[in-house]
Amino acid sequence: MRPFATLILAALCAGTASAELPSAPARILATFPHDTSAFTEGLLIRDGQLYESTGYDGQSFIRRKDLATGRVIESVKIPPGLFGEGIVDWGDKLYSVTWHGGRGFVWNLDGLTKAGEWHYDGEGWAMTRDAHRIILSDGTSVLRFLDPATLKVTGRLKVTAEGKPIDQINELEYVHGEILANIWQTAYIARIDPRTGHVKGWIDLRALWDKAGTTGVDAVPNGIAYDHATDRLYVTGKDWPMLFQIALPGHTG
Repeated sequence: MRPFATLILAALCAGTASAELPSAPARILATFPHDTSAFTEGLLIRDGQLYESTGYDGQSFIRRKDLATGRVIESVKIPPGLFGEGIVDWGDKLYSVTWHGGRGFVWNLDGLTKAGEWHYDGEGWAMTRDAHRIILSDGTSVLRFLDPATLKVTGRLKVTAEGKPIDQINELEYVHGEILANIWQTAYIARIDPRTGHVKGWIDLRALWDKAGTTGVDAVPNGIAYDHATDRLYVTGKDWPMLFQIALPGHTG
């Protein structure tokens, strides 16, 4: 792991990535091309295709891409002056957030045309969903649960590891009853129990980061996508040249 990430993880977790919480290196099953100009903020798979949102003011897009080749099939630009962040699908819509200003958007999955806007307090970092709720991260140690019909907050979950709060929670994915979360500027994905907020363990992406070969201070791991149809898990990073399929947590076969 890059030295700064080691220091940040130590500060965030206060030694929680220890023997008391299991930490397993990600096992690569396959690699696919990824756009090195994509500052990945959100990632999901729907109907076998990859949806990705990217950041930077004036360079924030939501794109539908071919999973195998990385080819962009459809693209929509976030309005000027906004820094795009996470995305989540619900029904026939795609919801997105922006970093500052509490301004979110609703898009039709068919054609990525704008269908509306919504608003929230604080920052927007990432989103995922379970069968009943949308889950929002904002860079703090607290996740928010949203009603998909109204996008109003219905609950909150404080994330802790060995009793200590974990902030800088970024990209999210809900997989097999766990919330997987990139921890910003580290090589670790936290496996969060959605009932208690306790971190159950870590997925270590250091080998993938090294394989990606990125050197930029912000070119860190970010982006988790789970394909429900095939039971496959994918991860990438900001400006990374590769998208990785990795073994599911706890899977040894």
